[in-house]
Amino acid sequence: MVAVVASSLFAALDKDGDGKVSASELRGCMAAALGEEESAAILAAVDGDGDGMLNLEEFLSLAHEAAEADEDGRHRCLREAFGMYAGEGEGEERYITPASLRRMLSRLGSPQLGMEECRAMICRFDLNGDGVLSFDEFRVMMHDGLM
Repeated sequence: MVAVVASSLFAALDKDGDGKVSASELRGCMAAALGEEESAAILAAVDGDGDGMLNLEEFLSLAHEAAEADEDGRHRCLREAFGMYAGEGEGEERYITPASLRRMLSRLGSPQLGMEECRAMICRFDLNGDGVLSFDEFRVMMHDGLM
C-alpha cells in the first residue's frame, strides 16, 4: 500500500518527468513544511547513487522509513495512553481494570461512573473475556472502536 501511494506521489513530485526528484522539485512541493536546508539534507540522506536526485527506488525507501517512524510514534503514544488507565503491574502484566478505568475517568473530570458501568465499557473490547483490557485489546479499541 505504501509503495502504491509513494509511487503516485513520486510521479507528482517529478515535475519535469525525468524519473528523478531534485531538491528543487521536493522543496517546491513541500515549501510549507521544508526549508531549503531541510530538503537538501533529506535528499542527501537517501541519495544512494550520489547524483543529487531521488530516483523512484530511493524515494520509496524514504517513504518506507517515514511510514515506520510514524507507526513507531503511534505505538509509543498508545503505550503512554494505556499506561494512564492501566492499574498496578509491570510491563506486559499491566491491565485496565474496572477500578483503574473508574479512577482515571474521575481524574479527567468525567461524572462518577459506577463499577458496573466501567465493567460494561471494558466488556465491549475485552476480546478474551478476562474482565480487563490488555494493551493489545486497548490498541484494537483505539483503532477499531474509536477511530
